[in-house]
Amino acid sequence: MAGFDGRVALVTGGARGIGRATAVRLARGGARIAINYKGNAAAAEEAKRLVEEAGSTAATIQGDVSVEADVERVVKEALAFGGGKIDILVNNAGITRDDLLIRMTAEAWDAVIDLNLRGAFLVTRAAMRPMMKARYGRIVNVSSVAGVAGNAGQANYAAAKAGLIGFTKTVAREMASRNVTCNAVAPGFVPTDLTSSLLEQMQDTILKNIPLGRFGTVEDVANAIAFLASEEASYITGQVLVVDGGMVT
Repeated sequence: MAGFDGRVALVTGGARGIGRATAVRLARGGARIAINYKGNAAAAEEAKRLVEEAGSTAATIQGDVSVEADVERVVKEALAFGGGKIDILVNNAGITRDDLLIRMTAEAWDAVIDLNLRGAFLVTRAAMRPMMKARYGRIVNVSSVAGVAGNAGQANYAAAKAGLIGFTKTVAREMASRNVTCNAVAPGFVPTDLTSSLLEQMQDTILKNIPLGRFGTVEDVANAIAFLASEEASYITGQVLVVDGGMVT
C-alpha cells in the first residue's frame, strides 16, 4: 500500500482502541496525526508516543465531538497543526450504553446517538470546507456490524451505526465532485475497552458465529481504514467495508 507522506489525518477517539491503532497505522505510512480525545489525556499522550515511535509527528486535541463548539475548536487546532489542511478524517469516537430496549433509558439512547452519530456529522461538516477548497479528502467512518445486522441489547448503538452508514453514502454523493471520498468500515467483534467485558462473558457463543474462528484485532480494522484512506481506494466511495471474519454475509 502506498504511503501517506505529506498527508494530515484527524482521528477522533484516537487515544485508545481502533482509533489509536489507526493513528499508528497511518503514521507508519508517513501521515501526521491529530489525535482527538474526550477525557483521557494519559491515553492520548501514549497514542502520541506510539505515533512518534512509528516515525511521524502528532498533536493531541481534547474535545467532545458531540458538542458543536468543541468540534469547531478541534478542527481549527487540527488545521493549525496540519498547516491549513486535513487530508484524512477518521470518525471513530464512540460509546456504548447497552441494555434491552424495554429497559433502555432515554438518556442512554441520547448519549449514544449524540456521540456516535451527531459527533460524526459535526466533525465531517467542519472538515468539509477545507477539503473542498483543497479538492482532496478521504473520510472514513467507523460503523459496526451492529449497524448492518442489528444486535440485541444495542438498539441505541445499532441505530447510531446504521445512521452512520446512511450518512456515509450521502456525504459520498455530495462530495464526489470535489475529489473527496467517504466510506465506512463495519468492524465485527474486536476486543477494545468498550467490548472486552462482553466478549469475555460470551466468548464461546460469539466465536461459533465467526467463520474465521477468532475475534478481530484493532490492527485488522486499522488496515481496512488505511486502505480506504489511500490512493489505491481513490475510485471507491459510498461503500461499507465489513471487517468481521465472515460473521455477517
